[in-house]
Amino acid sequence: MATIHLGALRHNLARLKAWAAPARVMAVVKADAYGHGLERVARALDADAEAFAVAALGDGLRLRAAGHRQRIVVLSGLDQPADIAEMQRLGLEAAIHHEAQLPWLAEAQAARGRLRVWLKIDSGMHRLGFAPERVPAIHARLRAMPGIDPEIGLMTHFAESEHFAGEATAAQIARFQAATAGLEGPRSLANSAAVVGWPQAHADWVRTGGLLYGLSVVEGRNGADFGFRPAMTLRTRLIAINHIRRGERIGYNGTWQCPEDMPVGVAAIGYGDGYPRSARSGTPVLVGDVCVPLIGRVSMDLITLDLRPAPAARVGDPVTLWGPELPAERVAAHAGTIAYDLTCGMTRRVLFVEDES
Repeated sequence: MATIHLGALRHNLARLKAWAAPARVMAVVKADAYGHGLERVARALDADAEAFAVAALGDGLRLRAAGHRQRIVVLSGLDQPADIAEMQRLGLEAAIHHEAQLPWLAEAQAARGRLRVWLKIDSGMHRLGFAPERVPAIHARLRAMPGIDPEIGLMTHFAESEHFAGEATAAQIARFQAATAGLEGPRSLANSAAVVGWPQAHADWVRTGGLLYGLSVVEGRNGADFGFRPAMTLRTRLIAINHIRRGERIGYNGTWQCPEDMPVGVAAIGYGDGYPRSARSGTPVLVGDVCVPLIGRVSMDLITLDLRPAPAARVGDPVTLWGPELPAERVAAHAGTIAYDLTCGMTRRVLFVEDES
């Protein structure tokens, strides 16, 4: 069961606003709000969110269908010419990042309402965006199009802003500033890590995903270290306790061997629920309020636990996989991934519930 803490979401947005001020905050709700549920998160933040950012047009449609009237920026922009009319109808804004999109935009009809666009600049990530030297010409070309709102937003994306003393982000900021010098329009550079580590990149709008959900990608740090609260707790139950003899092996392929006679717990969760199969033996899990290590391989439906640190454990006890008492970042480090990957990986088998904490 995944519990989504609505109060934590609201707390995190308020903290982001205070941290980024006077910049405004786009709440990034792509990937089904990082696995927390798009409509659920948007509803929780509706009173305070100034804008939402999504990956695809379909998510913008879902937000409008749910009644949300904030600005919504589609970060992937246009996939085909027909997207323009739909975005105009829904009042969505599009990131423009590739030459192929420009002829489509030139055909946009102002009668449907001028489309707001954000010109994306490749300042060094080399994924999407126009080369810096092309930006002034593309900006002028967009402003001349009758179906495009003349206020052109300017944005970029950082490749390693979690390294607060690194040279790469400083270089990206400098390239962005040089490329946009003298151009009119709101600026947006900072992602979550840059909000806390690169105040010079706050500009007019920050785009925050991970920290909105209490997650951090800064190595060795979790969201709570920056004053943010985890918005998801993943729990299950202990469904069996077996007493296994010394030398016996646990789970598929017997990757973990019992060093002594010992109790082994079985919890009802696995990669079929989204718990990472890559989690290694030693990954921390809470049984009640006691931290115990995962042992053996994660299977589709079950995990096995070394219960020697929890001799009082009983069948039926709650098992916490991550949440406020066990940061997802800590679990992710043992699984060779990041916390975003964990929350985004929840499957349809997981029951989601909400509470106001």
